[in-house]
Amino acid sequence: MDKIKKFGLMEKIVHELEDLKNSQQAIIQKLTKIEVDNIDLGDKRLEKDLPDMHQRVSDNLDTIAGILEDFAGKTDQFNSQNNISALKEQEALGK
Repeated sequence: MDKIKKFGLMEKIVHELEDLKNSQQAIIQKLTKIEVDNIDLGDKRLEKDLPDMHQRVSDNLDTIAGILEDFAGKTDQFNSQNNISALKEQEALGK
């Protein structure tokens, strides 16, 4: 795989991780809304299961954020080390 294609794939993964992080944040918000609504309702099953669900999603969000930070750093480093913008310019001139 050439460097430009590899960088493109790395950027794609960074964007997918960002989307995944945003999705997890949305799930946490929805769980929180259900928990708040259940304060008035008092459903025992919701009281029992929602806090555990909230914690698991929160743990996943932390993991995703860590992976995203690490991989985005690797992507930036790859970009710098390989001068991807110059390679793209060179490729554009060659076509």
